[in-house]
Amino acid sequence: MTRRKFTAKFKTKVVLEALKERETTNELSQRYDVAPQQITSWKREFLQNAEGVFTKAPKSKKSEAEEKEERLLRTIGQQKVEIDFLKKALS
Repeated sequence: MTRRKFTAKFKTKVVLEALKERETTNELSQRYDVAPQQITSWKREFLQNAEGVFTKAPKSKKSEAEEKEERLLRTIGQQKVEIDFLKKALS
């Protein structure tokens, strides 16, 4: 017998149904063809990680191209300042 893999979307759907408590875990397990213990496990994991939904996520990391462009623009800006300074010094 091979192990089935469930998507996060499916697990979320089952857990939300379980949290509504309109049906028992056994009824949900029959409807979704999942073991009751599995639903209980998903529910426990969901509740343990629920506060993460409301915490601020770190800003997404910039791609290498964006970082390179930013460095180049800083370098250009620094060189412009130096050129302007030297022009004034020579005048």
